[in-house]
Amino acid sequence: MLEEIHQQPQVLERTLTSQLRSIAELRRRLKRPRLIVLVARGTSDNAAQFGRYLLEIVTGIPVSLAAPSIYTLYRSSLDLKDALVVAISQSGESTDTNLVLEHARRRGAVTIGITNDASSTLARLAQHLILVRAGKERSVAATKTYTGQLLSFYLLAHALGGAIDLDDLRRLPRAVEEALTLEPEIASRAARYRFMDHAVVVGRGLNYSNTFEFALKLMETCYVVAERFSSADLLHGPIAMLDTAFPVFLFTPGGVTFPGLARIMTHLSRIKSEALIITDRSNRAALRAASKNGAAQVICIPQALGGKHSRPADLYTPIPYIVPAQLFAACLAEVKGLDPDRPRALSKVTHTL
Repeated sequence: MLEEIHQQPQVLERTLTSQLRSIAELRRRLKRPRLIVLVARGTSDNAAQFGRYLLEIVTGIPVSLAAPSIYTLYRSSLDLKDALVVAISQSGESTDTNLVLEHARRRGAVTIGITNDASSTLARLAQHLILVRAGKERSVAATKTYTGQLLSFYLLAHALGGAIDLDDLRRLPRAVEEALTLEPEIASRAARYRFMDHAVVVGRGLNYSNTFEFALKLMETCYVVAERFSSADLLHGPIAMLDTAFPVFLFTPGGVTFPGLARIMTHLSRIKSEALIITDRSNRAALRAASKNGAAQVICIPQALGGKHSRPADLYTPIPYIVPAQLFAACLAEVKGLDPDRPRALSKVTHTL
């Protein structure tokens, strides 16, 4: 898992370089759909959650996350004419994801596959392909394919005419390299959480998907019961369960989502809850707020990722922000004496209907 986490700068650079020509062609050929439907499972579904936010923000096209059982169990037939259906799967062999894609083609949709395997069933079924160039992923806990899928959604947004600057994407591998330099600090902080068996992960907007992905990594590699919430949903009731013995992890970029997250941070400070904040050098308000909370710890990516040059300010934060979380899960598993590459009851490819 750690080896593959460290491969991510090269994976991102390789994926971007190899897909630019096909994305340019897709940009020329793809008609603007009335609706986009995303279908995935597991970590890929978390990437789809990001895709929903990104595509709606930068293209203005409504996006829906598919419920595969509507197709596979209830056998409902949906009218997908003029829709774009995007299937996301690391292996390309997720049974229900592929069945939804088949149905979509029959019902008039344009289909795109995002996968790490060019020879997979998904790659054969999709009319268009965005290939994640991650190489073989041996760890059961997906890391490099997740960030590769996030990058693929930026490329898809660009193909659909969204305001995604390719030069900004070219800077992402360097941002991930900087995040990786935090491993010694993160390993030291993970030791503090050795006996943690429950936690809450909080984020919002473009980083909401990272709350799901971080929680999933804590669950599958560290056997921690991890709940995930947007900062808005947490305030609608679940915040009542937090106390000094309930660790909270927050993704806190600058920009429009920060005021709500700052409110959560103030509450955590008041109740002296254990909090760990992931941010970057551009969000000075988060660093100041954390310094006022004696129980808060900060993981700060050295690079300034947000600010006036990004619209919105947190547009390019999700990929570098998940890297400290991946490192934390891998280090915590080691501290707990667990093998993150062989989680109990899990295998690399899962088949469901």
